[in-house]
Amino acid sequence: MKEYLIKNVTLPNGKGADIAVKDGIFAGVGVNAADAVSAGATTIDANGLVALPGLVDMHTHLREPGGEDAETVASGTLSAAYGGYTCVHAMANTTPVQDNAGIVEQVVHLGNLAGWVQVCPVGAVSAGLQGEHLADLGSMNRSDAHVTVFSDDGKCVSDPVLMRRALEYVKTFDGVVAQHAQDPRLTEGAQMNESPLSAEMGMPGWPAVAEEAIILRDIQLASHVGSRVHICHVSTAGSVDIVRWAKSRGIAVTAEATPHHILLTEDKAQTYDPRYKVNPPLRTSADTEAVVAGLLDGTIDCIGTDHAPHPLEDKDCEWQAGACGMIGLETALPVVQKVMVDTGKFTWEDVARVMSTAPAHIGRVKEQGQGIVTGKPANLTLWDPSTRRTIDLNSQHSLSTNTPYLGMELPGQARYTMWKGEFTIMDATAIPLDQR
Repeated sequence: MKEYLIKNVTLPNGKGADIAVKDGIFAGVGVNAADAVSAGATTIDANGLVALPGLVDMHTHLREPGGEDAETVASGTLSAAYGGYTCVHAMANTTPVQDNAGIVEQVVHLGNLAGWVQVCPVGAVSAGLQGEHLADLGSMNRSDAHVTVFSDDGKCVSDPVLMRRALEYVKTFDGVVAQHAQDPRLTEGAQMNESPLSAEMGMPGWPAVAEEAIILRDIQLASHVGSRVHICHVSTAGSVDIVRWAKSRGIAVTAEATPHHILLTEDKAQTYDPRYKVNPPLRTSADTEAVVAGLLDGTIDCIGTDHAPHPLEDKDCEWQAGACGMIGLETALPVVQKVMVDTGKFTWEDVARVMSTAPAHIGRVKEQGQGIVTGKPANLTLWDPSTRRTIDLNSQHSLSTNTPYLGMELPGQARYTMWKGEFTIMDATAIPLDQR
């Protein structure tokens, strides 16, 4: 493998350093890093760049198999690499559903063929996402994909008995159930956040209590069983309060927030542009502030993109007919920089925690999230915080274009992304697998 010497970079703690990479690991970090590689090592001047451990996403929809008109494993993971990611968890709502060992192993194989990032399939909780019977969780965990995260995301595991059984099952191998918290009876026909604005617009509302009631139930079930539950895309102030209460009691709950739920609010629905239609919906500014506060005090553990690509026809339509979801792999860290770093709320160490260390730990991905430390796997993002980009249809590498940030100026860009000691992105340009 190639040797690299990255000079004059800023570490997450704000200190300047050199980083040496050899044989897929960090061979040296600090002023004497050059001693760890040969004189012929490829040298990169990273002055002005921030070194972050490779980003890890708990919540990515890659659509393949079955949804290749919206995204493929190759296109989605390329987009992830451009966003600074070295690992993504691929959600189970594919066609066929990722509910057996054969399908999850196929997704891993497609990820390896593409070679952009590590792909960790998320197994379905219920067979076919139908919410009736448990999928074969054990075979997916024992397979070569070694699935540890299970979710029916896109649908809620609304049956409490099924949810309890899933929590009991994953406990046997230290897995986690990631819940899309949405009581289906309370959200029938919902189009946007339930609020005075939804009433004014004449749109059926998606009430906060539909999320909060499921979160509270599942936290109590996890406590009863002694298992781990992860809450996807927390979006309301009440949800943050419930998770905070649970953590104060030592219950094994973790939670994620999406970039769009810390920046955008329900006011975007007034445009009637389906690019802003998402599940759970964009909420009020008070909810957004509460989610940010949850990230600040550790109630919310990580940022998950909920990258949800859709073909043009599913978004280029009237609001009521539009599909829910937004792409977000390449805009996640720019939004976090804008909302959290540039405002002084977060340090780059905080970014590393919520976008690398914590999601890798929750998903039990041993090869990721270990920091920029000598002897650890060399998964790395060199981030340029000084860049400002206006998001347009040509700025994203997903097959889909349903970004909610179209026309918005966002800060920062991944200049280099390294996975397993080899660059996937150099000078913001993708490096094909056969050229590394």
